[in-house]
Amino acid sequence: MELDFDNRHRRRMAMTGAAGTEFLLDLPKAVAHRSGDALELEDGRLVEVVSTPEVLVEITAHDMGHLVKVAWHLGNRHLPTQLLGDRLRIRHDHVIEDMVEKLGGGGAPIDAPFDPEGGVYGHGAVHGHDHGHGHEHAHDHSHDDGHHHHHHHGDHAHSHD
Repeated sequence: MELDFDNRHRRRMAMTGAAGTEFLLDLPKAVAHRSGDALELEDGRLVEVVSTPEVLVEITAHDMGHLVKVAWHLGNRHLPTQLLGDRLRIRHDHVIEDMVEKLGGGGAPIDAPFDPEGGVYGHGAVHGHDHGHGHEHAHDHSHDDGHHHHHHHGDHAHSHD
């Protein structure tokens, strides 16, 4: 199921997977899912979450000092930001792009999945990994644990009543 960042960070939402599977996401609180995470349906089937490419700006800087300064200013504005070591990704915003240039950075438009860093404001998850494919997985296993919904992140799972 391909979703942009906003639709991967929901608590309750009617959803339809790529193969037509319809279900209601109903979690106690909003959870930011990343590509490769899976939603476990009540019947045990797993629906893979795939990040849809979005219009982003990839930010680079003259050196690491300038990039850290840019990252600090983005964080100070509580902007969801994807940290990629030697570069940053944000959603397109010409005002912020002007600020980045004044701070010694530069931005280039890019279409890519957006997986911003997690934190106290819940903009993203800090775990998980990307898969370059989008499809639903059905597995022959059942769970008799009485939980309503489960979601899996990478190699571990969280359960919700």
